Order: sequence, then structure tokens, then C-alpha cells
Amino acid sequence: MAERDAAEATMSHQAPERSSIPSGDNTVWADISPLLDAACKELGDGEMIHGENFNLFAAMSALEIMDPKMDSGIVSKYCSLDEAIEDGAAPVPLSHDKTIDVQSIIDIMDHLLACEATWHSGHSLAQTVFSCIYLLRLDRTSSHAILHSYCRVIRATCKAVVSVVSDARTHEEEDLFSMTYGLPLDGDGDEKCLSFLNAVEETICRQLRACKAPSSKKRVLEDIEPLQHNLDLEEGFCKALLCRLRFRKHFFHTLACMRRPQGRGFEMARKHIASCILELESILKSAEFLRFGVCGTCEDGIEDKTTASGHTPIGFDASLNSRSAAPTPPRAIKILSWKRAVEYFVKLLHDLDVICSYSLDPSLEGVLRFVVQFQKSKPDLVARAHLQVLLVQDGKLYGRYPIFAVITKASALPEFTKNHDIQKSECFMQLGQLVINMLKILCTNAAWQRRKLGKILQDWRVIYVQLELALRNEVGEVSSNMDDEKMSVKILRHVLNWVEEQTYWIASRFLMLGFELDLYSPSEYCMVYWYLYVVLIKLAEKTHFRMAVSNEPSKFVSIFICDFTSEIC
Repeated sequence: MAERDAAEATMSHQAPERSSIPSGDNTVWADISPLLDAACKELGDGEMIHGENFNLFAAMSALEIMDPKMDSGIVSKYCSLDEAIEDGAAPVPLSHDKTIDVQSIIDIMDHLLACEATWHSGHSLAQTVFSCIYLLRLDRTSSHAILHSYCRVIRATCKAVVSVVSDARTHEEEDLFSMTYGLPLDGDGDEKCLSFLNAVEETICRQLRACKAPSSKKRVLEDIEPLQHNLDLEEGFCKALLCRLRFRKHFFHTLACMRRPQGRGFEMARKHIASCILELESILKSAEFLRFGVCGTCEDGIEDKTTASGHTPIGFDASLNSRSAAPTPPRAIKILSWKRAVEYFVKLLHDLDVICSYSLDPSLEGVLRFVVQFQKSKPDLVARAHLQVLLVQDGKLYGRYPIFAVITKASALPEFTKNHDIQKSECFMQLGQLVINMLKILCTNAAWQRRKLGKILQDWRVIYVQLELALRNEVGEVSSNMDDEKMSVKILRHVLNWVEEQTYWIASRFLMLGFELDLYSPSEYCMVYWYLYVVLIKLAEKTHFRMAVSNEPSKFVSIFICDFTSEIC
């Protein structure tokens, strides 16, 4: 019924839009509402009308009326970007009144921040950040230094985020995230975005110093043009602009530093993260000036607004991309409020700081413990993508340690065995890939992580059987080089025990995620606890055996079991 009503509503609103649809002199319009009504009455649940050549693929690609991710809608204020610009939807300059011009710039900055946070939450780039007409036609803003520099750094930031999420392949969780729909994400000169931003920042800093100077000094600074004509508001506007520009600068530096190989930029990234958080605090403080100092009034429902002032920003139209950048999916989405966007970025920066503060422990046990602990804070997609890119670089742990060396260390083998030729065998190459896949899976969200861990359990069991057969063959063979044979057997035995240990660890993680996702009903707790008891006992046995061989204290399992107990109690 809902779909039928939606279809009828769509038909009833088509009349004003008919002039925008090309038609000839012989075009005849027919009302198909009765046909749709009759079809809805005849169709049962799960049924659809289709032609003879309508296959399953076409069914999966079919348009579902009013679905926000499938139906882009037919009603649109503008048919093209040029038409929107000609109608004055994104004016340059923004206003003939300088005070309104500055206020409008800040509103655009705030709304773009809210759009960016909404994009990170899983919505499409075309319906969030690139709903800004100024970003779609960045060349038009070249005469407006503040807006031009800000839009450039926004575009460069989006490109950096898309790059890290695509490299980590965590975008499978949200398939809309890394799709660019042919939007102008790559722009000439974006590599100089920081130089543009620094120049604008320096100009506003001079203006801020000038408006703070005594009247005698102001005569010396007459050559500095104020942002707007009301000198009483000049300082507040300068501070509001500076904190927003500086946040953008430090956030872009943070992303760039974190992409340096082998974690070499983490120390510098932490400094920029601290600066970002300070600037976000200043941005929050500027809301009082923008709402009361400028307008003198307080609007109702400010919590749902996408700007600090509560005003609706100019230069945004999400419906344009549904026509110019097909196939843009959503017809309309709700942008996060400005306050929630700021809270999101504070959380993201704290998560990135945790990653940067990690010691890059070469021990696989330490890595697993860190990732599990990090996931408890429920980091977003961008933070988890950075973690995955850190863990696996060029097929190595942190881009430093070969996976076979990590396996030999984890299985308590001597240091010199990490260069043994056995690593070139097919079994160990497959095992190395399994370890890499496990690290990548642990960086996904809880739901995907549980589903993927359930699948790779079988792969770890298969590799265990293959290693067991290799061990039997190695023991049964008669070799002239008995020392080399003994070393191969020793490696296989240690690794075989370690693979079984990891299998139990994956099983325990799989079961524990069920509690986190609330997948178990109270009636199932008894069975789940029994499974966990068996798995943890086996895990402890294998770990204690490995530790006894290497003469190391078995802290990992005891800590792991304590963490598990504290979570489920």
C-alpha cells in the first residue's frame, strides 16, 4: 500500500514538471494510476510485474519507488548545474553586504563539516560533501580567497579519505563510501591547497591583530581591509574563521602524516591531532558569538541545525547530482547536525590518536590484543581503515616484518628459523595469507567481523590438515641431511600447534562477538557458555604448551580470559 500511495503521489506531482521532459507534438499523456492500483491489488508479497526478458540481475537492479538509496526521484528544482548557477543558487561574491558575506562563508564551512561527517557515516559523497555547488565549480570561487582555499582543502581531504578506505578495502561495509560518481575529486593545483590556506590564514591573523590594536596603532594599519564594516564584530568573525581554517589545515596534515609508511609520521600526526581538538573546542565556542553576537536572537530547534548560527547555508543542492552524476542513489538524506558533526570528529581524532600512540609491537599476540581493545571503542570506518593500512603494508606487518618471521616468533621458534627455506612452500605461503586476512578482518565492524571470522575458521582448519600431512611426509622421508630434516620437522610441529591455537582464538572471538551484537537469546546462554568453556580450555592448553617450550610466561591467555569474564559478567 505504501508503494502504491507513493506511486500515485509521484504521478500527481508530475504535472508541473511535464514541461521539463522533451515531448513532440504527437505526445499523448495517459494516467496509469488505475493500472497501478489494479496491479497492487493482484500482486502478493514478493511478487513483481516483469516482461519475458526480465532476469534476476534486472530484478536486483530494479527501481524501488521512494527507497532513499534506489530512487533518485523526478522532482528537482534545477535540471542542470549551469541552470542552478544562472538562477543565483551559488553567488560569488556571496552578498553585497560584507557582514552577510562573512556570515555566509562560516555557514558554508559548518554545513560542509556536517556533510563530511554524514559521508563518513555511510552516505554517498555526491549527496553530502559534493552537494555544495561551489565544490562542483571550484573555478568560480577563485576571486574569493577564503571560500576558494577552504573548498580546495575540503576536496583534497575527501580524496585522501577515499584513498585510505579504498586501499584498506574496508569500504565493502559501506559500498557508497568510496564511489565518486565522476565528481571533480581530482583537481589541478590541489597539492597546493595548504599554501592557499596558509596565505588566507595569515591575512586574517593580520586583521585580527589590527582590530585588537589601540586606536593609535590602527592608523598604522589602515592598509589592512577589514572582513566587514562593523568593527565591533570584526574580532569575533576573525576568530570564527581562523579556528575553522586551522582545523582544516591540521586535519589534512594528520591524514597525510598517518599515510607515511611504517608509521613514521605518527609522532607528527599526534601533534596535529592535538591541534585539531583544540580548534574544534574554539569552533564550539564561536557558536555563541554567531548566534547572539551577530543576530542578537536565538532560533528554536538549533540542535538540529547544520550550522553554528542556525541559518540555512547557501550554495547547496543535493538533487543536482542525481541528474549530472548518475547513478547517484539517494533522493534525500538527513545531514547530521552541526553539533553531532563536531562530536563525530572529536571521536575520530581520539581514535586516530590511539592508533598513533601504538608501539608497533612485532608480537602477533600484542597486535591481536591491541586490535581487540581498540574495537571496544567502536571506531568508525575511517579510523579502522587507517588501522588496517598500518597493520598490513606490502604484505608485511607494519611494512617492516615479513609474515613468516611473525609466525615463527608467535609459534616460539628460534630467531634464526625465520629465514628457513620452508617459508617458500605452498602451505606456508597460504598460512601467511591467512594471517594477513585475519588482521584485515579484525579491523572491520563487529557484524562483518563475526561473519568473516565464521568463514575463515574452515580455512584455518584446512591449513592445519595440510601442515599435518606435510609433517608426516617430512618425518617419513629419509634424507641425507638429517640436521635440515630435523629443523623442518621442528618448525612444522611448532607451527602446527600455533595454528591450532589460533583456530581456537578465532572461535572464541567469534563467540564473544555474539554477545556484543546481542545475537544470543537468554535460552541460548547455557549452550554458548559451554562452547566458550571448551574453546577457552583448549586455547589455554595450546598456549601453555607453546609457552612451556619457549620458557616464557603465558600472560596472553590469562589476560584474554580476564577480559572476557569482565565483558560477559
